[in-house]
Amino acid sequence: MSTSNDLYAVADFCLIPMGTGEPSVAGYIAECQRILEKSGLKYKMHGYGTNLEGPWSEVTKAIHDCHLAVHAQGAPRIATDIRIGTRTDREIAPGTGNEAKVKRVEDILSK
Repeated sequence: MSTSNDLYAVADFCLIPMGTGEPSVAGYIAECQRILEKSGLKYKMHGYGTNLEGPWSEVTKAIHDCHLAVHAQGAPRIATDIRIGTRTDREIAPGTGNEAKVKRVEDILSK
């Protein structure tokens, strides 16, 4: 649950199950996506990770819950790279952080 002083976080993370004995990690990533769906946060998977946004405490809890779920599937180790951006110079409407970043660059390119 977010608090009134929670920062809005725009994140990108790449969760990497290790020690599974198989080269494919798709089943583990699918389980993580199920966790993100239940979180209620805005997210979008891409080829090497997932964009995720919302209140900082909820974003980090969702990543934590992905770790729990992937470990529960039998992955003994997980390495996760996380980039989180916040800003206080403007209001970000919930669910628009990543889309707004991409649209800004696309607008510049279209000129």
